[in-house]
Amino acid sequence: MSSLEERDVGVAVAPGSSSAGLGVGAVGAAVEAVAGVAAMQEDVGIRREGPEPDPDEPPKKRAKIPEGESGKLEERLYSVLCCTVCLDLPKASVYQCTNGHLMCAGCFIHLLADSRLKEEQATCPNCRCEISKNLCCRNLAVEKAVSELPTECTFCLKQFPRSSLERHQKEECQDRVTQCKYKRIGCPWQGPFHELPAHESECSHPTKTGTELMGILGEMDQNHRRDMQLYNSIFSLLCYEKIGFTEVQFRPYRTDDFITRLYYETPRFTVLNQTWVLKARVNDSERNPNLSCKRTLSFQLILKSKVNSALECSFLLLKGPYDDVRIKPVIYHHSFSNDTNETDYVPLPISDSVECNKLLAAKNINLRLFIFQVQK
Repeated sequence: MSSLEERDVGVAVAPGSSSAGLGVGAVGAAVEAVAGVAAMQEDVGIRREGPEPDPDEPPKKRAKIPEGESGKLEERLYSVLCCTVCLDLPKASVYQCTNGHLMCAGCFIHLLADSRLKEEQATCPNCRCEISKNLCCRNLAVEKAVSELPTECTFCLKQFPRSSLERHQKEECQDRVTQCKYKRIGCPWQGPFHELPAHESECSHPTKTGTELMGILGEMDQNHRRDMQLYNSIFSLLCYEKIGFTEVQFRPYRTDDFITRLYYETPRFTVLNQTWVLKARVNDSERNPNLSCKRTLSFQLILKSKVNSALECSFLLLKGPYDDVRIKPVIYHHSFSNDTNETDYVPLPISDSVECNKLLAAKNINLRLFIFQVQK
């Protein structure tokens, strides 16, 4: 500021010149500009320094990042690797259409089963290209990538890779739900695994009297007898003189009704020197089985040969040698004659609708039929 003061004094000594007036105006403008800049710097400095943060103040929320710009790698991979039908990460096999869209095994089988029921070509729900077991293939790279993604244990809420989650929940998790070892004698307790030793040390069921245990043992014996009855029946049938079995292939057909219905029928086959045919239907031929979540199959055995006397037989269906469908064996009985040459429709004893969809999604249903002729 000393130089500016000297310049102001020098100008004041020579008031007569015109340039002196211009110099005073310029200097005044410069002084005002400098003062303004200094004030702005001070103001900025105050704003930058600001008050010291209060240690007791709760942390401020982070600004929400626009979707698609950032996020955890797992979250981004979840949207990339999820099934295009159920929008969930596949738990087992992953199939892809010819354009690369992913489908989990359950949704893929369900699409094929629905197309069979509606007599339509199955298509990818994303690009509408045709899909089938021949056109689609498994994507092993995606299956391995999904198995390494972290997921939350339903019991302890910790993160684990999907490939090791099942073992953790069954064997390692301390919060997994377990039951008392005295459940067989009536103890109803169930709770976290880490509380099991404390409960078993205080459980009152080991000290029950024999009279109290007799009722529980009676129920156990009844269930055991029910299971053994099936096995004993099968072993009794294996002692028959005439036993026949064959591989049968159910092929899909349509009825001639205005609203066609799906049914299955096998080619004629020969067992025990007689000609037979098997037929099957879905949900007992209800009008729109594709709209139902619960799906069942029932079948009937038809004798095509003419017989001189009644032919009393026992029969059962089991899964074929190359299928993975789960069938619980059930033995059916019927007396065949020229007048009663076909049985009623009886349930195919598959475990649930998932197994039924597996059969419907296949090109044909391959099973094994056993027929035992009862000796008179």
